[in-house]
Amino acid sequence: MPDSSTLRITRRAADRIRAGHLWVYRTDIESPTGELAPGCLVTLTDSRRVPLGSALYSTASQIAARLVSRTPGIPREQYLADLHSRIEAALALRHELAPMTAENDAHRLVFSEGDNLPGIVLDRYNDLAVLQLLTQGTAQDDVRKVLVETLSQHIAPLTIWERPDPRIRELEHLAAPSAGPLYTNFHLDRSETALSSSVVERPAFAVDSATTTFTLNGLRFHYDVNAGQKTGAFLDQRLNYAAAARAVAGSGRTQRAGGLRALDICTYHGGFALHLAQVCARVTGVDSSRSALEAADRNLLLNPELSARSEVDWIEADAFDYLRHLDDAAKGKGDANLWDCIVLDPPAFAKSARAAAAAARGYKELNLRALRLLAPGGTLVTCSCSHHVSLADFTAIVTAAAADAGRRVQLLETRAAAPDHPEVLTLPETRYLKCLLCRVE
Repeated sequence: MPDSSTLRITRRAADRIRAGHLWVYRTDIESPTGELAPGCLVTLTDSRRVPLGSALYSTASQIAARLVSRTPGIPREQYLADLHSRIEAALALRHELAPMTAENDAHRLVFSEGDNLPGIVLDRYNDLAVLQLLTQGTAQDDVRKVLVETLSQHIAPLTIWERPDPRIRELEHLAAPSAGPLYTNFHLDRSETALSSSVVERPAFAVDSATTTFTLNGLRFHYDVNAGQKTGAFLDQRLNYAAAARAVAGSGRTQRAGGLRALDICTYHGGFALHLAQVCARVTGVDSSRSALEAADRNLLLNPELSARSEVDWIEADAFDYLRHLDDAAKGKGDANLWDCIVLDPPAFAKSARAAAAAARGYKELNLRALRLLAPGGTLVTCSCSHHVSLADFTAIVTAAAADAGRRVQLLETRAAAPDHPEVLTLPETRYLKCLLCRVE
């Protein structure tokens, strides 16, 4: 099979590629694709057959091709060489933007299109790295080998695990990865580090540990490769966790009897809740997942200093139902039942552009209820990770909720993902996380 075939795309798609985007949707393809193999490299051309570059092709995804080079017709060997240099560039950027310290030893090493590495996500949690290969063209042994070789040259100690995203794996028709870590150098000096002949088979010296403890902003969190969503934790909120605690501490709220109270809706593993426990006397974390709350409680136990100064409790409930219940219960009862801080950090409501309208309604309801439940001078931390809902649209939703709630809301900060999740200006999908810090009067 040749290294490169040709994929002719519409003028609209070609204009998008020329403007800096990297994706071609299946509806944008003009030429037949029957002979293209899953994950093969293709040369993109416009409708006049002018070459645009090389892309990885998927036979299954609605994103049919992802541009990996502006050079047309590159062979697989060139793609792998580019992969190596781009991984090294990503690691160098993290050394500048998110260096390993005692206070923070977890960060994103590779952010897919954000690092010009479409279909590859890699997160580090202390001495573990978790890899996601999200396309037919990247879920290949040659890609695994380049990743392992490059990482092993730059990072020690480290154990690398591959963890597929179940939804993406189904959409891309990907096979399950091999069990066990791809690689470890955990118990070896760098001079003794070795790779197995096949990166999907563990070296004889590999340790099987799939758990560790990592640190964010000085707080400790438990990590298990086999549990949780995505790669296991949400590192993109790292700086927003700390910003939320600072905002509450500096809010000027008069200390009520018993101290400040915070409510963390969709708490997951307690990221916002535990940071708020540093400045609030009582924190309640709410999530619909019992396993997530069990992980949050385990994280609380890792930070006994928090329990010594704050009462933290966890409630298993649907976010909408719980806020509706609190809203009904608070009516006519004054400030005593109101909160000093409410965090809204729901999962992505809009998985597709078609779902954006329904997502807007969901965000509007959550924010409306939260605004009603905040005491005067309270802090609202409201987030959206739906890239189909833009920052402008999300801000407008919160604005409409403020008007309906009859509250004057000051926008203190507009925040995004931590800088180890770099945004690409010509690729709006990389600007997915929005976080608004607001003061509510």
